[in-house]
Amino acid sequence: MPVTLTENAAKHIQSMLEKRGHGFGLRLGTKASGCSGFSYVVDYADDVNDDQDVVFDSHGIKVVVDKQSLNNLEGMTIDYVKNNILNEGFEFINPNVKDMCGCGESFSVK
Repeated sequence: MPVTLTENAAKHIQSMLEKRGHGFGLRLGTKASGCSGFSYVVDYADDVNDDQDVVFDSHGIKVVVDKQSLNNLEGMTIDYVKNNILNEGFEFINPNVKDMCGCGESFSVK
């Protein structure tokens, strides 16, 4: 199952890439962290390692996921939300999450 972006997330990433001046998409992964097990790692995608990465296209933006993280992220949707003037950011809608820590910084998978 692919990792996808909402239209809002794709527009925000495109804007960030244009301001940055280089890169072609979003790099997404997980790392062991926090009290629940994993946390998300988000960065610009500047290159792809064919042996280690899987690339998805969503609303014209490339989403690069390392193969090691793919089981934790498969089927996930990334949204970009603005709750108010001071609170905006990516929201991860991940069907693989079994539990999240109280602060929302880490998660465990099924």
